[in-house]
Amino acid sequence: MGKAPPVSPLAPAQFPDLPVIDGVRFATIEAGVRYQGRTDVMLAQLDPGTSIAGVFTRSATRAAPVLDCQAKLGGASDQGAAILVNSGNANAFTGKGGVEAVEHIAQAVADTCAVPTARVFTSSTGVIGEPLNHQRITEVIATLESTLSPDGIAAAAQAIMTTDTFPKGASAQVEIAGKTVSISGIAKGSGMIAPDMATMLVYIFTDAIVDQTALQKMVSAANAVTFNCITVDSDTSTSDSLIVAATGASGVDASTDDAFRDALHSVMLDLAHQVVRDGEGATKFVEIAVTGAATATDAKTHAMAIANSPLIKTAIAGEDPNWGRVVMAIGKSGAAADRDLLTIRFGDVEVAKDGWQHPDYSEAAAAAHMKGENILIRVDLGLGRGAATVWTCDLTHGYIEINADYRS
Repeated sequence: MGKAPPVSPLAPAQFPDLPVIDGVRFATIEAGVRYQGRTDVMLAQLDPGTSIAGVFTRSATRAAPVLDCQAKLGGASDQGAAILVNSGNANAFTGKGGVEAVEHIAQAVADTCAVPTARVFTSSTGVIGEPLNHQRITEVIATLESTLSPDGIAAAAQAIMTTDTFPKGASAQVEIAGKTVSISGIAKGSGMIAPDMATMLVYIFTDAIVDQTALQKMVSAANAVTFNCITVDSDTSTSDSLIVAATGASGVDASTDDAFRDALHSVMLDLAHQVVRDGEGATKFVEIAVTGAATATDAKTHAMAIANSPLIKTAIAGEDPNWGRVVMAIGKSGAAADRDLLTIRFGDVEVAKDGWQHPDYSEAAAAAHMKGENILIRVDLGLGRGAATVWTCDLTHGYIEINADYRS
């Protein structure tokens, strides 16, 4: 890779102080999978009784680790489990060798951590189409196991980064039956972000007791309105994986608790927003809210058409309130629309109404909104009650520079 880009101007001031989750321990190491002078492998070991749920890319060319994780979901939770992640190599489009690499890594983790191979979940992220030298990983697993620590989640967030400019973390705590339940999560993702499930890689841990079936339903439902509603560049990764582990160490059953469900959603939304804020070359965080569509599906189709339009994204980068491009994106989306019923707003500025520029439209006011870091585009179709909100970023020269140089 070339020189690392500067930290995104949209980055949080600092990595959050995440609560320790009883029942999980972390370790990281520099294995030299691709990068030099930085950690690139993360191990998380989970206590027996941990429920595990997940969502994964539906790409037709998904990576060997993704296929392996999908096959293992829903297994018995009476034994321990482990998650092993490497950055720098996606182990995608690597044929039989990719499958064998996953098997070798999973077996080495199982043997070292005394967990079944069926409870070892691996993820790889980085360059596609290059064989993964699994020996660089398997030979450091014993060292990883010997350095496991309950407070190592921040280091884990660093180790899973690729083109990310900052590590991503989020947490929530909720009171249930007079006891505190904690949730802590980390994510990586910056480019190749147009999920068909989640985002690049996400790992969330809670000390709540949550039945696996209930946990899977919560994760899938929250994913639909968080990670599946973000886009940086309209490209879906071969490696997208989101894993949520409930260790049960708190002794509090949250399987049917609405407050816990809301807290999990908040952590997932926070992490999804951080991925967009770290979009390659991004200088603007953009929310697109569509209402009045014929159906919720139509609303999301329109919203994603706007979010993925290079013309709109470059206009946002140039701080140009070019609402005509929004009209274009709605018209091309394929979902139901009526030109003469459209209302478009940039922030609080109503720019178009009833199929024509609003009579009181102020170009200066709209341009002022575009100069901020947080941009809001609102569209009402006037056709029904369907609504959707998605999030994206602008498209700048920085994106081209990062991706033109990615394998150098």
